Amino acid sequence: MIIAKNSLVFIILSAILVGVSLFSVYNFGLRMGIDFTGGSIMEIAYKGARPDIAIVKETVGKAGVEGAVVQTSGTDGFLIRSRALTDTEHRTVRDSLSLLAETPTASAQSNFIENQFNSIGPVIGSELKQKAIYGIMVVVFLIVSYITFVFRKVSKPVASWKYGTAAIIALAHDIAIPFGVYAFLGLEVDVLFVTALLAILGFSIHDTIVVFDRIRENLKGAKRDETFEHTVGKSLNETFVRSINTSFTVFITLMALYILGGESTRNFSFILVVGVIAGTYSSIFLASPLLVLWDRYFSVKNS
Repeated sequence: MIIAKNSLVFIILSAILVGVSLFSVYNFGLRMGIDFTGGSIMEIAYKGARPDIAIVKETVGKAGVEGAVVQTSGTDGFLIRSRALTDTEHRTVRDSLSLLAETPTASAQSNFIENQFNSIGPVIGSELKQKAIYGIMVVVFLIVSYITFVFRKVSKPVASWKYGTAAIIALAHDIAIPFGVYAFLGLEVDVLFVTALLAILGFSIHDTIVVFDRIRENLKGAKRDETFEHTVGKSLNETFVRSINTSFTVFITLMALYILGGESTRNFSFILVVGVIAGTYSSIFLASPLLVLWDRYFSVKNS
């Protein structure tokens, strides 16, 4: 009931969070990965002892490739992302890294393995960026269409299309916050980030639909003198513990992946953690309070 009665407060707080996130993106900018800008990916492995990641970064820099992103891969390898390399630059980097594998009993060539080397052109990167944007737009459109269809018979006191609109606003909140966090921390936006966003959208809308569905069911059995605000508050009370417990379970799993997983999945699991928190908040403190605010505005306007 407290949430429903303080709808405007929670909506203002959500707007502040989104505003801070947008300011972060505007002020710091987004660091686009080579998936979208073009570049080279090199995956290497070492038999026996793996060199320290700091030494690998220093070696790549001394080979003439500044600003490369080096991540551990598995128990014996590294994943190196950099600007597009020429054949000569590639050989120079590879030979420099192979020297780190030299031991008193074995040659560098026998201990060093290059598993793959791929280059992504700027045209392909731009096309991937376009497809990622289209993908998110299509997902949002389908989600809103589904909500509008499911709640088509709900017309009073809030029209069915407003459920879809509230869901859009909540989803915008859930997307804005991960972007703001990524911009502030200077993390690289890549295909895994887009994958995480789509997962966040799915998780958030699932939580929102559970609350909306409870509101719909409670509206059917509501007493004549029961206000919409009371119905929403009762619905939130009935789903609050479930939402928190579900989110907490996912949170624990993602934290385990973040702490115990490899470097290549660390940013992916981190942004999922941020998204789960934002999605849980928006389902409880934004989407439903928006419905209450619309009901208040509609009632005042027609009184």
